[in-house]
Amino acid sequence: MLVITVIISDVSHYITSCDPISVRNVIAAIDPSLVRLAIAARVDDRLVDLSYIIDHDVKVYIIAEKDKESLEIIRHSSAHLLAHAVKQLYPTTQLAIGPVIDNGFYYDFAVKNPFMPEDLRRIQMRMEELASQDILIERLVIQRDEAVDLFHNLGEEYKVRIINDISGNENISLYRQADFIDLCRGPHVPTTGKLKAFRLMKLAGAYWRGDSRNDMLQRIYGTAWIDLRSLESYLYRLEESEKRDHRKVGKALDLFHFQEEAPGMVFWHDHGWRVYIEIQNYIRHLLRENGYQEVHTPQIMSRSLWERSGHWEKFHKYMFTTASENRDYAVKPMNCPCHIQVYNQRLHSYRELPLRLSEFGSCHRNEPSGTLHGLMRVRNFVQDDAHIFCTEDQIQSEVSRFMDLLFQIYNDFNFNEVQLVLSTRPEQRVGSNAVWDKAEKSLELALNQRGLPWQLKPGEGAFYGPKIEFVLRDCLERLWQCGTIQIDFSMPSRLDACYVAEDGSKRIPVMLHRAILGSIERFIGILIEQYAAGLPVWLAPVQVVVLNITEQQAGYAVKVEKFLIQRGFRAESDLRNEKISFKIRVHTLQRVPYMLIIGDREIKTETIAIRSRAGKDLGVMNIQAFVQLLQSDVARRGRTG
Repeated sequence: MLVITVIISDVSHYITSCDPISVRNVIAAIDPSLVRLAIAARVDDRLVDLSYIIDHDVKVYIIAEKDKESLEIIRHSSAHLLAHAVKQLYPTTQLAIGPVIDNGFYYDFAVKNPFMPEDLRRIQMRMEELASQDILIERLVIQRDEAVDLFHNLGEEYKVRIINDISGNENISLYRQADFIDLCRGPHVPTTGKLKAFRLMKLAGAYWRGDSRNDMLQRIYGTAWIDLRSLESYLYRLEESEKRDHRKVGKALDLFHFQEEAPGMVFWHDHGWRVYIEIQNYIRHLLRENGYQEVHTPQIMSRSLWERSGHWEKFHKYMFTTASENRDYAVKPMNCPCHIQVYNQRLHSYRELPLRLSEFGSCHRNEPSGTLHGLMRVRNFVQDDAHIFCTEDQIQSEVSRFMDLLFQIYNDFNFNEVQLVLSTRPEQRVGSNAVWDKAEKSLELALNQRGLPWQLKPGEGAFYGPKIEFVLRDCLERLWQCGTIQIDFSMPSRLDACYVAEDGSKRIPVMLHRAILGSIERFIGILIEQYAAGLPVWLAPVQVVVLNITEQQAGYAVKVEKFLIQRGFRAESDLRNEKISFKIRVHTLQRVPYMLIIGDREIKTETIAIRSRAGKDLGVMNIQAFVQLLQSDVARRGRTG
């Protein structure tokens, strides 16, 4: 007698059966109406579809459309729906692979005549027809030899290759929907009618198995969601992301550029560098307030130092190297070994700890050219980097102090939704279990003190210690991992760092690696897209532009410009012989927060007419009142409250 525990929405049901029974029939035995709501199920720890046969005592968790796990199943099934539509429309096409990816899926095809953009609409329509037919999707399991013969007879040679690459003699699972059959482990939705919201996105080329020596295939990308509302929301975010693309904005606003002579390295223009310096000075001021000493270390260090630190073994392929006078050097990819050299210049007492060393460290990493992406992925970047040398007893308090600073900074940039992740000891690590226990407990206590939810990622810590990662969510629901604090038991020992303890003995300090923004270049890219280039007043490269209506007001406009510059504001004047409406339009597109309009009346009354980049007329006021308005805006930074 089988005893089956079925859990639906945290409510348990129990049924018994004399014979093996499918998941679909288990659900129907509880309530037939639940079958149409189910997407798949988890039998103990295995994700399965509704046709799965239960032949022993198990727990069954029903996965409905609203459950998080359903989305990947829907996307996987949508990839098969795409392949089904393509085979009906283009029968000679051969199928390769069709996996799930972030936000969707793709399928690779071998075609005689390449698909064109107009073909996507035709394929999309056929997919919609197949979905509307609510076709039953069946799982089949056959012997390997049968599967090879089946796909060979169907002319699907790439499927034959996949089967031949599977080790062992296990049976092969297939999925069939009407006249279409495909090789797959599953699971899939029970019928094509469950696929309600999908869209084909683009075409691309792809090599078989990702190897340029192999056949070139054609890839169709798609996206799929639980419902049309979710699909439309995603497409809107995608459209907004395209509009906000920091690479386009950077060019349009003359902030920076890239060129082939320095791939992955930024040429900052005046307006972009103003933003960069403002962020750097803001961070520098807060670090001074929080007890950090700022240092600056060399760009190039001997290979021997990188070998001692352990970076050469694990990281050398990403290093730029050079040689001089029969000695090998590497351009630094990170700052930590250099900071230990500063620490080691004299013997420290326990009374001096914690010692906090910060640096806007310029780092170079030889990233593959195909991974470079504007400011988001570069080869040369600057980190708001710091390393804290402390005792084991100081870890928890230093982590808490760091988190206070981090949340203050994120709030000033108007990032108020932050995900926290604790990554703990990996299998391969250095240090005793007792030290790891203490370090992980310190990080956990610091997280719990915030009263915020956090995720645990067991085994995802660095080999030298556990870490907390801080992930920002932007206005388009995208996630950006920026901040981190990591505990290092290894490098201080490898590089001979020590301090004199209270009992007079020499001990090795703990080293905390920490960053808040991470790469400043990347963070500016995130800000540009977050604010759609309309940076808050404190960060705007030009905070105020003064516009004259006719030549007669040019002298007064320059006087206002200089008055603002002398008080520390980033102001410019536009004295071109153009219509005032043209000037307003130009500087609105340049996202300048305030435009001051000067006419004869303003000269006579010694006032200024103020217009915001949002198109709002803020009226007329004297220059002192406007300075107070600007000061208030700058002091508020990016905070909305």
